Amino acid sequence: MNDMDNWFIAKDSSKHLENALKWRGCNSDSARKKFTKNSGCRFITVDPMHCLFLGIAKWIVKRIWVNMRVLSSNNLNNIQKKMNEFQVPADLGQILGKIYCGEDFSNFTVDQWRIFISIYATVVLWKYLEEVDRKILTYFVQICHLFVNRILEIKSLDEIHKKIVDVITLIEKKYGRNVITPNLHLSLYLSACSHDFGPLYAFWCFSFERMNGILGSLPNSHQQIEPELMRRLINDNRINEMIYTENNTKDLEILNTRQSVGSLSEMDQFEPFPGEMLKPFSENIPLSADGILDLMIAYYNDTYENLKFWKPFETDSLNSIIIPLKINKYSKFASEDDSINIYPGQIQFFFVHEISTNRINMENHYLAYVRWHKKIKNRFYFDINQEQMCNVELWDTEFYSKNRNCIIPVYHILG
Repeated sequence: MNDMDNWFIAKDSSKHLENALKWRGCNSDSARKKFTKNSGCRFITVDPMHCLFLGIAKWIVKRIWVNMRVLSSNNLNNIQKKMNEFQVPADLGQILGKIYCGEDFSNFTVDQWRIFISIYATVVLWKYLEEVDRKILTYFVQICHLFVNRILEIKSLDEIHKKIVDVITLIEKKYGRNVITPNLHLSLYLSACSHDFGPLYAFWCFSFERMNGILGSLPNSHQQIEPELMRRLINDNRINEMIYTENNTKDLEILNTRQSVGSLSEMDQFEPFPGEMLKPFSENIPLSADGILDLMIAYYNDTYENLKFWKPFETDSLNSIIIPLKINKYSKFASEDDSINIYPGQIQFFFVHEISTNRINMENHYLAYVRWHKKIKNRFYFDINQEQMCNVELWDTEFYSKNRNCIIPVYHILG
């Protein structure tokens, strides 16, 4: 690890072009392979699906913590009970009865390793690990969280690479050089691969494996599978062409450029909302329920500081903007010191509210009604004290009282 700076030496793009022209001038495949081996540019990726989850995650948990008795059989039994208490969204999948059975963590698929590391690991493993192992876990979970984002900033790649180096260094110091595997070495190139080819979503094998599953589920004779599947795809394509080339076919309106719509406000800098609310929905729902009308008035008065909004039939409402009493019912949070924090909340519903701020044109505001969870004292229980790094925060199950902050534009919802 001491000579790592010599492992990653950036090459000049003009040199790449020169080598590409020389490669094209080779007269045979063997000559091209020989030239590529000596002078080829960086074009082979490390598959993050197998490297991170089936490789490193599985290896750290099973080969180090389980095999080296960091996690005992009794610990695994308690971990399984703790995981059974989790309530995760159905689309994320479940990990049931696989921790404390067979060879421990038996038959975990790569997707289950991803789910275990991202959602369960910090909470269920924390109290059984010593300080160094907690750092290894925290760094690795942070690496996975950053890497699996669909939008990955260039500056994050350096942070990810540093954390990978920290994980390998901690493992080497505590468990010895002999436990270092090729997957750990390959992980040092993941940031470079992501820099060259984009976020891991662009080239990891999840989509490939899923497509294999879809193709494998199609009826076939189990004799000549490839041509049978190709004939099926060709026939389906012909049927689609016949459907969409009829004389009465409408133009593909979805490809037309649509005018952006948004929740217009001075505070939100007129940020556009590129989309539409999804069904089912209810029209003309009164705002009087649950005191939402009062919250809406407070929201508009805070958002449009130069205007004044009132309920209908109130005094002084002649020179003010009257709030319509009907909505079509279909998260950042500003604290008292004007700093911006992220708060977890539970969305009650989405809705569209139409109002005129200039007494001429009506504008749609796409909003959400959110209840915000309360803080608790031990919010950063799973942190590394010296570095203030925490992958899991604890929040109260109770909500703050209803106030103006329960109404937010939909594009302020973080995830």
